[in-house]
Amino acid sequence: MSSGKKTPTTEATAVAARLSRPCVLIIVVASVERFAYKGVASNLVTYLTDVVEMSTSAAARSVSTWSGVTSMLPLASAVVADSYWDRYSTITASSLLYVVGLIGLTLWALLHTRMPCSTLFFPLYLISVGQGGYNPSLQAFGADQLDIGDDDDDGDGGTTAAAATEEQRSKVKSLFFQWWYFGICSGSLLGNSTMSYVQDTVGWGLGFAIPSAAMAVSVAAFFCCAPLYKKQRQPTRVAHKPCRGGGSGVFGALRSLLANVAARKITLPSRDEDDTDDIVLSELELQEKPLTKVELADEKREEEVAMGEAAPSVAKIILRLLPIWAMMLMFAVIFQQPMTFFTRQGMAMDHRVAGGAFVIPPAMLQSSITVSIILLMPLYDRMVVPLAGLVTGDGKGVTVLQRIGVGMVLSIVAMAVAALVEARRLRAAAAGASLSIAWLLPQYVLLGVSDVFAVVGMQEFFYTQVPGAMRTVGIALYLSVFGVGSFLGAFLITAIEMATATAAGGHGWFSDDPREAHLDRYYWFLALLSCVSFVVFVHLCKYY
Repeated sequence: MSSGKKTPTTEATAVAARLSRPCVLIIVVASVERFAYKGVASNLVTYLTDVVEMSTSAAARSVSTWSGVTSMLPLASAVVADSYWDRYSTITASSLLYVVGLIGLTLWALLHTRMPCSTLFFPLYLISVGQGGYNPSLQAFGADQLDIGDDDDDGDGGTTAAAATEEQRSKVKSLFFQWWYFGICSGSLLGNSTMSYVQDTVGWGLGFAIPSAAMAVSVAAFFCCAPLYKKQRQPTRVAHKPCRGGGSGVFGALRSLLANVAARKITLPSRDEDDTDDIVLSELELQEKPLTKVELADEKREEEVAMGEAAPSVAKIILRLLPIWAMMLMFAVIFQQPMTFFTRQGMAMDHRVAGGAFVIPPAMLQSSITVSIILLMPLYDRMVVPLAGLVTGDGKGVTVLQRIGVGMVLSIVAMAVAALVEARRLRAAAAGASLSIAWLLPQYVLLGVSDVFAVVGMQEFFYTQVPGAMRTVGIALYLSVFGVGSFLGAFLITAIEMATATAAGGHGWFSDDPREAHLDRYYWFLALLSCVSFVVFVHLCKYY
């Protein structure tokens, strides 16, 4: 017997059915890209120190800078993807650069005895440029394949648009971003765990060749399935023509953005106007049709509308995202700790487990973050959402901003646990004992759980808070958090090292002697800054 009311099971089935084959394929392609990237990046410090013979500090600084630049480049590529090319074309060009960079790195590893050390960074930064265009465009392109009848669709699937409620659309988007993150974590786990072993035991040439081949095969598979994709129109195409003012499209928006910043016109949406964002988004997403009519009637008027209305509105949306973006920077700083000081912390501990039967390399513990994410991700919809829904009364369980907030709190707890473990390690070292490396597992697992909440929430937030024509920019804003976070982390290390080295008579918190270092104080400092960011974040959430 049928009724007009959907049961939760029926609704969940309908939502799950919306993840079409193109979406699944793109998630798999993204996971292979993560395998290739992590296969190179996770052990790059070892390669620079052991093969290239850099000092530890120089190698760490080089990797941090490379990682920061890699995370920041999506901002530039997003302008190309959303204003001058479509997303598919951006993926095409950037994937080729990506593969060429990986192949160049493999060749450098095979011929390193004949190559100047400085030339190594050419293929590395070629990988950065390729990834800068590939990742945000691929994620936005994958979300475009969702059959949910978004307002900014190009007219296809009108029946779907009528059938899909706003709640169903939100659930499908959340489902996509969760499985997207699950896919890239799976690829990261495989890259971290297998490639570091191959590189250390077999050779660096093969260790770089395998990620290169995997990336090339995934790109070929992506292109072979091109007929399956839904390629959306780019509403900003009307801004391709240069305006008399000297800027157009996103460039005009950025110019207006800078002008607004200079004039101190940064405002947050009013709590009394709950629909303000939706109205602005609708206006932006519906601009294509009136602009097309104006183009037929008066090209000059089109340019005036594009520059006078679109740019300020887009700038307004970007400005509204900046406060949340800024508050996530401390989470990004904490996000970098497993690759740096957590590993250093493990190097000063006993690596033997199971009575000495196994020896765990400190960097291998990074895989525990990915394992915790992979285990928790499928349980999020089945357990976390229903339990949270009982508390909040929301069918989705928690809002996107609440999900980000939970992740921030868990990251703070992880820093507190790391500080306590490090203090215990120092006490054990003072007594002439060595603490087992297994004590580090809780802080790794906590960061993995925090990623499930914060990182997935950030992806969904920055994707849904921008109009359809700017969604690559939204993804790039999310990625840039980690780029700026890397630079901020490097700045904090430099500043703290200078301050504490002077105060402690030459030995700072980051002393090379693990008995004199005080990483516990550094962890408490990060926890304090993160608490401040969280308090401000909670206040800002009232305006979204």
